[in-house]
Amino acid sequence: MPQLNKLASATWSTSDGHPAPQSLRSLRTALTLFFALDGFLFAGWVVRIPAIKHQTGASESELGLALLGVSAGAVVTMTLTGRLCRRFGSHPVTVGSAVLLCLAIALPPLTRSVLALGLVLLVFGTAYGAINVAMNSAAVDLVAALRRPVMPSFHAAFSLGGMLGAGLGGLVAGGLSPAAHLLGLTAAGLLLTAFAGPALLRHPSPAPPETLPAAARPGPRRLDRRSRRLVTVFGVIALCTAYGEGALADWGALHLAEDLHAHPGLAAAGYALFALAMTAGRLSGTAMLERLGQTRTLVAGGTAAALGMLLGALAPTVWLALLGFVVTGLGLANIFPVAVDRAGALGGPAGVAAASTLGYGGMLLGPPVIGFVADWSSLPLALTTVAALAAGAALIGHRTRGATASPTP
Repeated sequence: MPQLNKLASATWSTSDGHPAPQSLRSLRTALTLFFALDGFLFAGWVVRIPAIKHQTGASESELGLALLGVSAGAVVTMTLTGRLCRRFGSHPVTVGSAVLLCLAIALPPLTRSVLALGLVLLVFGTAYGAINVAMNSAAVDLVAALRRPVMPSFHAAFSLGGMLGAGLGGLVAGGLSPAAHLLGLTAAGLLLTAFAGPALLRHPSPAPPETLPAAARPGPRRLDRRSRRLVTVFGVIALCTAYGEGALADWGALHLAEDLHAHPGLAAAGYALFALAMTAGRLSGTAMLERLGQTRTLVAGGTAAALGMLLGALAPTVWLALLGFVVTGLGLANIFPVAVDRAGALGGPAGVAAASTLGYGGMLLGPPVIGFVADWSSLPLALTTVAALAAGAALIGHRTRGATASPTP
């Protein structure tokens, strides 16, 4: 095994021992496309939730239960995916998960009951959880090799894909059935996977530069108790912010349509604007991290998201609510990437899996929770929980400023 690792590292290195820039650029491009595909497919699903809800005759609480299928599939799979990445490599797992996700997205519009919807969403959640752990693990390795905080750029691609997927969904919502729409996304996703997948399969993950301190190199390692606690803390920060992203994805359109009586196309555009704001914030994320550092980025982002979501949930008009969605997107943009990057730098794929399980667990468990709260009180009041958790992320980020970890060799 040590010899295999040396050979894998050598394919990425120049004569002076540093990773080959051209190989890293090629890998970064391919990985960016998979992040974009993930966002595109997920947004394509969420903008058709109102139609599928009507098709199955589900109430808000029943829809929340069905959405638990996504949560259960994703959370259970994320822990397993970390092990698969360590055994087979994050690149093959990313490609295989992408194929499964493309196939699974065509299933929800074929259902006619809440039970059937929950079962197919379990498959969808399995694929969604696997691809997110695998591609984030690959991204952590690449960030270390590049020696720049470029993790937000990958998540910007996810947000851009979400914006495009939501925008397309809004355009076709009135004239194309959910089944035809999501089947078209399956075909498009498989084509993109066939285009970008070979670049990942041809190359192993890049070896981190030897000049990096041991604590900054991603990869499997034993962590002391303090380090494990820090990975958990970063996962909680990811949970607090991903909860808001999942809430706006699954309930934002319904809030605009049912509470503020927006046209279906405008309601779908609400998530597109949120995704656009996330994209803009993440495209500037590298520069922000280099200028402000991680702690200030976390605190400022959480505070802005909390204020924006209060406006989005409680505003009396559609346009003020849309403004709140935009501010929320800008605030949440870089918190999740920073949290996952820090966890991956500490624990490699296991760290990414742990933080992602908590983070995406928040993203996927949040919508069902909001469904139950909405049944108990109202949807606008339920959405204010997003503001509360974003404020919590800002507070945790401030309290953990200057925290360091000491991985055990």
